[in-house]
Parts: sequence; C-alpha cells; structure tokens
Amino acid sequence: MNKILVANRGEIAVRIIRACKEMNIKTVAVYSEADKDALHTRLADEAVCIGPALPTKSYLDIKNIIEAAYITKADSIHPGFGFLSENSQFSKICEESNIKFIGPKSDVIDLLGNKSNAKKLMKNAGVPVIPGSDGSIRNIKDAIKIAEEIGYPVMLKAAAGGGGKGIRIANDREELEKNYNIVKQEAKISFNDDEIYIEKFIKNPRHIEIQILADEYGNVIHLGERDCSIQRNHQKMLEETPSTAVDDKLRKRMGDAAIKAAKIANYTSCGTVEFLVDDDKNFYFMEMNTRIQVEHPITEMRTGIDIVKQQIKIAAGEELKIKQKDVEFKGHSIECRINAENPKKKFMPCPR
Repeated sequence: MNKILVANRGEIAVRIIRACKEMNIKTVAVYSEADKDALHTRLADEAVCIGPALPTKSYLDIKNIIEAAYITKADSIHPGFGFLSENSQFSKICEESNIKFIGPKSDVIDLLGNKSNAKKLMKNAGVPVIPGSDGSIRNIKDAIKIAEEIGYPVMLKAAAGGGGKGIRIANDREELEKNYNIVKQEAKISFNDDEIYIEKFIKNPRHIEIQILADEYGNVIHLGERDCSIQRNHQKMLEETPSTAVDDKLRKRMGDAAIKAAKIANYTSCGTVEFLVDDDKNFYFMEMNTRIQVEHPITEMRTGIDIVKQQIKIAAGEELKIKQKDVEFKGHSIECRINAENPKKKFMPCPR
C-alpha cells in the first residue's frame, strides 16, 4: 500500500493521515470548496477538490472520489466514518476499480447493513438475539401476531436504520397499529427502504459494544467493551471503557459472541458488535457497525493498539500479529459528545 486517499473530512481524516504518516504511507485529502483550508488538506501530501460545499456533490459523490484516486494514483481509499463508510456500492466500485477499500467487502456491508437479516444470521450462529421477528415483517397482521407471542412492549425498527431514526415503541396493540405505517414512512424517507422488523423492548438496558479486529485469514480478536448507555434521542452522549456493569466473566462471554458474529459474517477489518444487556446480565445482539467508530480512541488508550493502523495492515493483506492473549487492558477512559444547542429554543442546533 503506497498511497491512501482519505474520503472524509475533519477529525477522522486528520486521524487517518496521522496514522499513515507514522507508517510512511503517502496520503491524499479530498475536500469540498468550503473546506479548502481545512486542517486535513494541509496535513496530507496531496489535496484534491471534489465539489461544492453540499456533501451530496462532494463527500458523497462516488464518481468524483474515484476520479480523485485515479488522478493522484492512490491505490487505496479509507472512508473514515459517516459519509460513504458503510456504502456497499462505494466499496464494490472500489473493488471493481482495483482500488483497495479499507474496510469490509461490499457483500458483507450489505449483509450486516440490513439489521433484520443480520439478526437472522446471528440467531442461526447461536449468538443471543432479542426476541422478535425472523427478518422483516410483511404487514400489520404479522406484526400483531409476533407482538402477542413475545409480549408488549415491543419496538418497530427500520431494517436499514441507524442514528436512532425509524424506531417506535408500542406498549399495546393500539400503539402498534398507530406506529406501524409511521415507522415504514420514516424508514422510506430516511433510508430509501421501508422494510421494518419488530423486537421485544428491553427495559432500562445497558448498551454495550465490543470492538473487534478481523483479518483475511480467519483470525478475529476483540479489544474489550465500550459502555454507551447514556444517550439522548438514540444518540450516544458518553462512551466509557471499561463498563461498570461488565465483569470479567461477562466480558469474556460477550467477547466470544462478538468474535463468533464476525466469523459467521466472514468479516474483515475493524468493526463493532453492539449488544443490549439486561438487569440479569443477559445480553442480546443488536447490530454490527461495519466501520471505525467515533469513539475508537478510548479503546486504543486502554489497549495501546492503534486501530487505524491495524485496519490499514489488514487491508494490505497482512495477518493479525496480535493474539487474544496479547490484549492487555489498562486504566479507564471516557469520551463525551458535545452538542452545540440552544436550551432556550428547545435545544435547537446552535453553533454560536
């Protein structure tokens, strides 16, 4: 791997460029007209403008990004997080263009991007899942039947969802019938996919995610947990590792389940398996994120393992040199999200 184009902006672009510099790999920054003088453009070895300020015409424009890679002779693309990082079409086009996509294969992104299909896969692999529909539900009659089998309250969720969108809780049949079409509409508008599924609502759960690394030779390790239970509007506000709710026994069980999840999906690169944990320390698979996450630094601080560098090495075809027994956890780390909002205006976005 000689030159990596970073298909992102801001903090994560700077983070990737830093790792590349330490590995003596050349970098290409892409930027919109609004980001001409941004830090990532100045740190990279080269910088290419890929369009106007509107993200759909720059950072989300696959054609412009691929052209930038060709022009600069970049042999690899790192998508960072957000934007095109979990776009299977982008990954596939990179594969077809003989450009290494630093992340999982396109078919794996597709498989795990549909949460109902991912849940079905995990259930077949013996990974604990939240009781609910076996895949997407076809109509309101199916939803009612399943809800009555597993018991209320239940959650209706967009199969292609993320970011807390396309989720509604129903405490009884009346609410289920009321929210069914609402969730389908939200799913269609937000994700261009109106498939939804239903699952049991776990009251007051802990939201625990397990960081994994997987190479192309079937080796998978986990780097411990991050507790992201403190949320607002389904957005994580605080990430903490280790979790005060996870003991060594539970950590091993969840780590083993995350490794099993990655293996059954033929996963490569870094990824995160998210679980819900109830009061009795039962845990259930929720979803798998097929990218590096915003909160990856707190895991790096506890383990001393550079996740971005490992991503790059895996993409370059290297075998994981780190075994599970080599992973040591030291100290404690927290990351917080700072929201720029005006509390006097119902917490409206306000960057001033």
